[in-house]
Amino acid sequence: MKLNEAIIKRINEVCKEKNISVCEAALGGGKSPSALYDLVKGRTQCSKVTTIQSFCEGAGITLSEFFNAEYFNNLDD
Repeated sequence: MKLNEAIIKRINEVCKEKNISVCEAALGGGKSPSALYDLVKGRTQCSKVTTIQSFCEGAGITLSEFFNAEYFNNLDD
């Protein structure tokens, strides 16, 4: 799994766990949903940490919690 795929997978997991949409998480973190939608839809391959941090704030989790998934430890080059 590539890093971008792992990030998309984790965003979807967190949204499902928290019962929120990507839009709700983005707005809750003070970001426009478009940056997250571009990432989730595969339109951008280079996610910014600040975008992920805003998502985390909106979802009510920390960056550590976001990246605390085993598949982040076994990424393809």
